[in-house]
Amino acid sequence: MEQSPKPLIVIAEDDKDLATLIATQLDIAGMQSQTCHQASHVERFLKNNFANLLLLDVHLPDESGFTLMDDLRKGGNTTPVIFLTGENTEVQKVKALEMGGDDYITKPFGFPELIARIKAVLRRAETAHDSNVTENATVSNKPFDFCGAEVNPQRLEVTFPDGEVESVGRKELGIFVYLAEHPNSVLTRKNLIHSVWGIHADVRSRSIDQYIVKIRDLYKRHGLSLDAFRTVHGVGYIYDVKEPE
Repeated sequence: MEQSPKPLIVIAEDDKDLATLIATQLDIAGMQSQTCHQASHVERFLKNNFANLLLLDVHLPDESGFTLMDDLRKGGNTTPVIFLTGENTEVQKVKALEMGGDDYITKPFGFPELIARIKAVLRRAETAHDSNVTENATVSNKPFDFCGAEVNPQRLEVTFPDGEVESVGRKELGIFVYLAEHPNSVLTRKNLIHSVWGIHADVRSRSIDQYIVKIRDLYKRHGLSLDAFRTVHGVGYIYDVKEPE
């Protein structure tokens, strides 16, 4: 019987002795670990590798854990985060959780409790994307307008002003959702591919061009213009919905 891969936990902790102890306990619990002592190391690692969870010290030498998490989320990284801190203040805890942290643990902590909390977050993460049809789109997204037609993620359909309803595929839906959520700014091909296909997708693939052609043809058949959705040569795309001056 094939064994499930061990979850990979990134330990972002500047206290090297504590980081070593955590890594040892994770190994005993059947998990892999990658230790980073600086925020810049965490960013580089997560840019090139998948991790199941990030144990994030609030205070790192080069950047706060809060700033690091904000940077990761802005960059599209959705790795679950458990904050570790020596400051047991309500303000810090509320800030961590409101930012989207999955848990908040105060030092000193017992390792059995730490492992139990990690496992709880991993269990939640396993089911968090059950309704996803792509990395960024779910069947629970509400209908929205895109260039004059209504996109309905719940039914994977687009309703056009002429009354016709067309079914769309998962990837087309993912493209619609990402563009609608990021209007009026240039999006690189990598942005779009990683958001819809996932972080490990081949950014050299031309598949995305085929799906965009399908979307353009779909709108053309119903007499709608996609002038607001433009190609930015050598960079990517822009969905420009600004009102004309």
